[in-house]
Amino acid sequence: MRALTLIFPLLFSNMLFAEPVDYSLPDLDGKMHSLADYKGKWVIVNYWATWCPPCLEEIPDLVNFHEKHRKLGGDVVVLGVNFEDIGKEQLADFVEGQMITYPVLRSEPLATTPLGSVPGLPTTYIISPDGTPVARQVGPVTGEQLDDYISSKKAGTASR
Repeated sequence: MRALTLIFPLLFSNMLFAEPVDYSLPDLDGKMHSLADYKGKWVIVNYWATWCPPCLEEIPDLVNFHEKHRKLGGDVVVLGVNFEDIGKEQLADFVEGQMITYPVLRSEPLATTPLGSVPGLPTTYIISPDGTPVARQVGPVTGEQLDDYISSKKAGTASR
């Protein structure tokens, strides 16, 4: 695992935001979720689509990551943002079939979101407990990579 540690800082591009970002999206039941609802927690915002093979590969690991942190007191939460034009019922069936336990939000595909661009799927943003986006990864991520990054930020050792 040492090799992963050495290349890890290259996986996430650090973001330079002057202040926290907030926006809201509906979940599958129509309930609005805002980034501000999760203030005090690390938030993993994962943009994905049902037709995206790398997205499908990372979902089980994101579910495990989310469940692990939920059991540890909920210091980190995953929000999956479905980034495609798909029917609500079809998406709900997909989410149930994949056993996704984190909130799945809906968004029309946009070139730029309030967090920034989504140049490809999956794209993951990491939001610090104060609501500031601190990193973006275009391409799949693992729970281990997310844990390593968050731990390094908590320890103040991630490159800025």
